[in-house]
Amino acid sequence: MSGDVMGALDGLRVLELAGGVAVAHAGKLLADLGADVIRLEPAGGDATRRLGPFRPGEGPAGDVDSSVDGHIDSGGLHLFLDAGKRCELDEPERRMALMGEADVVVHDVTAGGLTAAGLEPAALVAAHPALVTCAITPFGLTGPYAGWRSEEVTTNHAGGWGWLSPGSSGRPDLPPLAPPGHQAEMQAGMVAAMAAVAAQERARRTGRGEHIDLSVQAHVASMLEAAFVAWTYPGWPADRLGVHTLNPWGIFECRDGLAFIVVAEQDQWLRLVELMGHPDWADDDAFASVAARNENADVCNLLVGEWLATQEVDAVWHAAQARRICVAPVLTMGELGGQAHLAARGALVEVDNPVTGPMVQPGPPAHGLAGWGVRGPAPRLGQHSGQGFRPRTAAVAAPPPVPAPVSVGAAVATTPDPVVTPPARPLEGVRVLDLTWVWAGPFAALQLAHLGADVIKVESAQRPCLGRRLPFHPPGVEPSLNTSGYFNQWNQAKRGISLDLGTPEGVGVARALAARCDVVVENFAPGVLERLGLGYDELRRDHPEIVLASVSGYGQTGPLRDYMAYGPTAAPLTGLANIHGYVDGPPSELGIAFGDPAAGMAAAWGVVAALAARNRTGQGSHVDVSLWESTLACQGEGWMWRELTGSDLERSGNRDPRWAPQGCYPCAPDPSTSVPGADPGEAGAWVAITCTTEDDWAALCAVVDADAAGGASVAGLGADAAWATMAGRLADQDRLDERLTAWTATLDRWEVTRRLQAAGVAAFPSLSPRDVAMDPHLEARGFLEQLEHPVVGRRIHAGVPWRLTSGPNGVRAAAPTLGQHTAEVLAEVLDIDADELDRLQAAGALGQPA
Repeated sequence: MSGDVMGALDGLRVLELAGGVAVAHAGKLLADLGADVIRLEPAGGDATRRLGPFRPGEGPAGDVDSSVDGHIDSGGLHLFLDAGKRCELDEPERRMALMGEADVVVHDVTAGGLTAAGLEPAALVAAHPALVTCAITPFGLTGPYAGWRSEEVTTNHAGGWGWLSPGSSGRPDLPPLAPPGHQAEMQAGMVAAMAAVAAQERARRTGRGEHIDLSVQAHVASMLEAAFVAWTYPGWPADRLGVHTLNPWGIFECRDGLAFIVVAEQDQWLRLVELMGHPDWADDDAFASVAARNENADVCNLLVGEWLATQEVDAVWHAAQARRICVAPVLTMGELGGQAHLAARGALVEVDNPVTGPMVQPGPPAHGLAGWGVRGPAPRLGQHSGQGFRPRTAAVAAPPPVPAPVSVGAAVATTPDPVVTPPARPLEGVRVLDLTWVWAGPFAALQLAHLGADVIKVESAQRPCLGRRLPFHPPGVEPSLNTSGYFNQWNQAKRGISLDLGTPEGVGVARALAARCDVVVENFAPGVLERLGLGYDELRRDHPEIVLASVSGYGQTGPLRDYMAYGPTAAPLTGLANIHGYVDGPPSELGIAFGDPAAGMAAAWGVVAALAARNRTGQGSHVDVSLWESTLACQGEGWMWRELTGSDLERSGNRDPRWAPQGCYPCAPDPSTSVPGADPGEAGAWVAITCTTEDDWAALCAVVDADAAGGASVAGLGADAAWATMAGRLADQDRLDERLTAWTATLDRWEVTRRLQAAGVAAFPSLSPRDVAMDPHLEARGFLEQLEHPVVGRRIHAGVPWRLTSGPNGVRAAAPTLGQHTAEVLAEVLDIDADELDRLQAAGALGQPA
């Protein structure tokens, strides 16, 4: 643990109004970096304490059954999410007093409860002008759905992730799946921590606080990989039934377990053929190219699968990686603890909890900041009541009333009086050099751009971002490096320059730019940046306060640091794929390359925290992010299930082991789901429903039973004595789901949703990317962006999932064309005139005409 080491956020006071997983995760991330986090909980404890998992016989009562509240201090999710925090009981006067001393408040109170909770945004700003508050709610505090109920499963389907999962299932009769482990809320918690710290740093400079309104649905919709732009650009419908765009790709059986493989490039295929002993079938024209293998994906995967079935998992993993082929084991949670690479990097940490004794749990999502780690055990309920926040030290004193200088690249400017300063995004004045490509790295830099940073994207015609080469082009537009929706989605609001890093002159310009930037973000393979002469040691010689964020598959250190990974490998490596899938089905893919947005968010969070630390200490940082660990850090529930029960969480589709009914249910065919080029209704129309309390169950019964009483051809629910209790419903889920399906199948998915929401039941359709792009709520919140692009015109993009009160909202500009801002940036940042630009062009530094 890191409790004795000063952390990057030491002195930051955070009031966590305890609620659900997203708020708890935001608080955990802040506590892991040294913030003084007080959880304010109701007398009976918050929801996360009851989620478990529990180890039978443990808890304050010792002999209490593991399903009751006697274990209020020993639930696994609480132990994971609340480590390093302190806990006071929530009373109105105490809440107001602590709010007056806090720098940041995080909560998940929805729009209807804000006034009663003392959290109405306008009142907060008036009472505490420098306070940063972040509300993390399923749909945000404004818009048509703001008052609707939602739980993790319904929010996930509302954001479009569930519709895509499990990847390439080929089973239209089975429902789309939300992944287990509260993945949507875990990611939203990281967004909240990032945005709140960025806003609080602005408050330290200007005295102007912020109210951040974060929608979990919108953030889920912002990480749908290529599926969203596949619809908004070429008009291709994406769902869980389609085949992969690269092959071979998938989870395959080996002699002693399961392995995941994806072959992205032709040279990788040739090396795989060599590894397989060059079988005769590999010479067939059907497998001669990427396109040919995609056309013959079924046969290709079958034949590769036959070979893998003769191999042992560990042997093929290491043999393939030695040839730079992306193979990874499909690990169980129990197997994670034996991974030497994770041990070498300290990815799993032991926490000595007085309630349960020493326990191992996943550590932070990245490395590189002082004191970054779990800083103590989770608190007992009310353990620290009346203690309040710790005194601030001189090194982290409260912000001065007069604005202090703010760093802008290598220059220093004085911020004007906050009263007359126009509203600004939290990171305005920060300059970022973006050396990334594809998804994880660009996604990280995109978050910084959304927060207001000036992000300078570096690429060249000699090495254009792979995203520019992916075939997501709009109809009627000549395909080019400027027309792919994939690139245009992940590079919004950035300035693009052309710079050939394969030339000494190009590297020299990049190094000069880095010296005038606050942040550099890169996702080369480990060692590449050093070989270019742009490693952290070189960069900080030019600029000692530089923040470098490096994103890679396995991290910058450790025995497997040179292994390659793509986003889809993270779920197999972290045990997530093993617990994801249908009841009695095999481990499944998640539908999106989850490791990429998980690592991208971890990198963006690390950068914001590093900038905050630099403001306190004057020291730069090298933030080291791996796809493996950033995804593992979100597996608290699955990991703690194994730690406390001795077995992995069972695959259960959309169900939950704690409550029923919960699932995704078929509805009547919906004409709006039919799209050009697809069979009408092939992927179905589905609605997610969950009842987490007896009140929810009673409300659901009232709606369904009213139809039954009115003569509809469905049977009622409430009269069945077997379902009178949660335990009874959990024991009889198959029959319960059959009865509920008989009702939903007669109705349109939106009719089911509106009727149940009116009764207070969490329900929402499983939205396709097309649905997301046309969603009136996301449109009303300004999430769907249609900025003018010089080549493709106006296309719908996923925008910013949060709304600010004291700063501008929305995306500032469309993605750049290749080299669009080269002359502008080099003149502005490096004072390069036209003659010098011509010289650099002649030397090949710019890669293409400026």
